[in-house]
Amino acid sequence: MKSSKYILPIIVISQFCCTSLWFAGNGVMPNLIENFNLNDASIGYLTSAVQFGFISGTFIFALFTIADRFSPSKVFFISAILGAAFNLMCVLDNQALVSLMSLRFLTGFFLAGIYPVGMKIATDYYDKGLGKSLGYLVGALVLGTALPHLLKDLFTNSSWKHVLIATSLLSIFGGLLLLIFIKDGPFSTKSTGFNISSCFNVFKNIEFRKASFGYFGHMWELYTFWTFVPVLLLMYQKLHIDVVFNIPLLSFAIIGLGSISCILSGYISEKLGVKKTAFHFLLLSCVCCLLSPLMFYQPNKTLFIIFLIFWGMVVIADSPLFSTLVAKNAPPKNKGTALTIVNCIGFAITIISIQLLTTLQVSSNSSFIFMILAIGPIFGLLTLKKKSIS
Repeated sequence: MKSSKYILPIIVISQFCCTSLWFAGNGVMPNLIENFNLNDASIGYLTSAVQFGFISGTFIFALFTIADRFSPSKVFFISAILGAAFNLMCVLDNQALVSLMSLRFLTGFFLAGIYPVGMKIATDYYDKGLGKSLGYLVGALVLGTALPHLLKDLFTNSSWKHVLIATSLLSIFGGLLLLIFIKDGPFSTKSTGFNISSCFNVFKNIEFRKASFGYFGHMWELYTFWTFVPVLLLMYQKLHIDVVFNIPLLSFAIIGLGSISCILSGYISEKLGVKKTAFHFLLLSCVCCLLSPLMFYQPNKTLFIIFLIFWGMVVIADSPLFSTLVAKNAPPKNKGTALTIVNCIGFAITIISIQLLTTLQVSSNSSFIFMILAIGPIFGLLTLKKKSIS
């Protein structure tokens, strides 16, 4: 078996490459809208299509206990290849909103075999220091999510299709890398087979349920914030006519720098405890939600960018901590299923928040609409405050 010190970097690189598929459509959203005559509400529909695909995928994967019955590395590889294929098909001509939504749905479906399965692989290798390990893994997800915005900036003078081609090639590379170098981990246990009750029985564990509720509150805010980062920048730019932002590059920075806080939160949790660290980061992101309307009207653009970077760091920092709490309180033989079904529900929540904010943003120019993102963190904070999670 390969030394464990090489396992985590390989999983992290593979996760980074493959999760670049997630926001590939968002990275070229203005081009999709212009080239295929879509309306402004398409950003919400196309983002939600990926989320809905991911939800459907995680439900199917959990229902059939895919990550617990088959080699996780092979599941990861096949998902990476198929996700890359459907992502690449978005470059075809004569697309309509329905066809693009279908392709983004299928891309999201196979991301269900990448993100939660990657976490499952990490938990199969790392028993102690799981929070730190998942910090690196979620950090890879954050960078992968932000990457299309950077690619869009790099490919400014060439076709927007290169962003989708590049992310598909990265996904293929990431899938191959993990398949070749990562075998089943020492803490891996096999499920006995199809068991529909596995999806629901995991919630009978009260500690697992508490951890999951905290994660659900966190998810209400996270992906909606990520989706609307370019919109936040554009809104500030419209309010201050003398301001001109490089929106793709700033979007990459605001989202991507969250990878640093994921890693830091893992180390901090070893000193303060996982629950306490998650609580404080969730509190900070809640404060950002509530302060956001005020930040639009202050004239200092540097302060606005610093605020968004800070928000981008605290909004994701608790994600690996909640995943750690979920993994630690999940039954060993159904750990992959548990992680997958919690992801399924968490991402279902993101669709509601994304669509709600999209509807409000289309019908109103008010900056106060972003305060609704605080609903999730408040729910999560109440869960963590009143309940005791080990």
